[in-house]
Amino acid sequence: MSKQTNLRPHSAMMLDGPNRAPSRAMLYPTGFKTADFRKPVIGIASTWSNVTPCNMHIDLLAQESERGANAAGGKAIIFNTITISDGISMGTEGMKYSLVSREVIADSIETVVGCECMDGFVAIGGCDKNMPACIMAMARMNRPSVFVYGGTILPGCITGDTRKLDIVSVFEAIGAHANNRLDDEGLEKVERCAIPGPGSCGGMYTANTMASAIEAMGMSLPGSSAQAAVSPAKKKDSREAGAAVLNLLKLGIRPRDIMTKKAFENAITVVIALGGSTNAVLHLLAMASAAEVKLSIDDFTRIGKKVPVLGDLKPSGKHLMSELIAIGGIQPMMKTLLRAGLLHGDCLTVTGKTMAQNLRSVKPYPKGQKIIRSLKKPIKKDSHLVVLYGNLAPEGSVAKITGKEGLTFTGIARPFDSEEKALKAILARRIKKGDVVVIRYEGPRGGPGMREMLAPTSAIMGTGLGNEVALITDGRFSGGTHGFVVGHITPEAYNGGPLAMIHDGDKITIDAEKRQLKLAISKAELKRRTAAWRQPKPNYTTGVLAKYAHLTTSASLGAVTDANLDLS
Repeated sequence: MSKQTNLRPHSAMMLDGPNRAPSRAMLYPTGFKTADFRKPVIGIASTWSNVTPCNMHIDLLAQESERGANAAGGKAIIFNTITISDGISMGTEGMKYSLVSREVIADSIETVVGCECMDGFVAIGGCDKNMPACIMAMARMNRPSVFVYGGTILPGCITGDTRKLDIVSVFEAIGAHANNRLDDEGLEKVERCAIPGPGSCGGMYTANTMASAIEAMGMSLPGSSAQAAVSPAKKKDSREAGAAVLNLLKLGIRPRDIMTKKAFENAITVVIALGGSTNAVLHLLAMASAAEVKLSIDDFTRIGKKVPVLGDLKPSGKHLMSELIAIGGIQPMMKTLLRAGLLHGDCLTVTGKTMAQNLRSVKPYPKGQKIIRSLKKPIKKDSHLVVLYGNLAPEGSVAKITGKEGLTFTGIARPFDSEEKALKAILARRIKKGDVVVIRYEGPRGGPGMREMLAPTSAIMGTGLGNEVALITDGRFSGGTHGFVVGHITPEAYNGGPLAMIHDGDKITIDAEKRQLKLAISKAELKRRTAAWRQPKPNYTTGVLAKYAHLTTSASLGAVTDANLDLS
């Protein structure tokens, strides 16, 4: 990359010359000095909010990024955007806004960076929707930028109890309580102690999955994904990110130079190796769409055939992100994958160096650690993220199969037209061994918003049916979900997909080996049911949910809102 001489390609047209005096006048009271108008303007997009512990500390990290950018010769401007909390809204109507918030956040960052003519920016995210949103905004604007992960939470604990608690512990405790395996006092103890402070959910759930994917893609500094929210390392990461944007400006490196097809392949590889969330499929597709990189759900199958699962991490494994941090984070694993030819080492990163160069001095994990397995003894020899097709999913679906659940499941369909109805049946113990819970009309358009099904899947686990019941949906799953589950089924039920045609008592087969999701009825019967089906009325006709339902693509295309725009 050649050095760039113009370090103010956008701010100069807003701030330079006599006719821009009004712009400068507006910025003096915000803290600008005369000399600052000759510096590159660096935005600091903060997702700070007291809405959730995931983001409650990010205002302090934004100040660190501001210091780093200013010390490197820029003039930083901190601005905020919204965030929501999946963990709080899960299982309610409010959860329909979750995936929608990804689009709103990306739009808002793009709007501020574009309107204020910023030359580059840092974006700091701390919960699973605002993180891909930050990257989507970076890809759209294509101005030098660096992502900072807000960091993971520390585990919660109950006095006299050796368990390391997190938010999933609470959801599963609800199921145990409903099944009389936990009393009121026990539930309250878990509730009060599971979340001890700031940071994102502690397992390899969606937030830590996406942080790892973004680091593997090269859009955050080395080590950014594996740091505690409250730590000197995270403050240092935030400061260095501010300085790194100035370096990218000087080098002339922009996000789309980094976010190549190979970079997305690196992200997929690391997500698989860590046993990451199914949401990574949805978000990586959306990020690729923003970067105009051709990525499809079939790329996850192609890469997944050769990449093993190595991380013994929650929800299906034993360990938390805080434990992985203690042994060196994800970089030693990435170096192992690179040496095995499973990562592209020539990909550019926000350091200005390649992935291989960044990993050169990384030390291996300490001997005896049991969190990340060796390539010779993986947890699973291929991916846990399995894309299934079949007469129930003609355009694809995504299963999370770790192998602990088995590889096939055939059972009797118990269909429900909303998450609430399914959860009520599970907690009332009307779901039995051998059932396949079907939750439909929860897709991107039908919900709208494609809610996560952590409440029903956790309830299944809590009632002791985790290995005896399957769940399929056109909605999606939290990174905290485990068990025999299939989501992202397309076409969704609201669009007349086969999911809408399932009757109570039908037989359904999930086959991870053949990569199939099948309904055991004839083509003629499916055709007859489809002809008789009528689309339900939309749940929302005004506001942001209605706009999202009108604009969104299917889950197999990332459920984005700027790919269906008719500009003719």
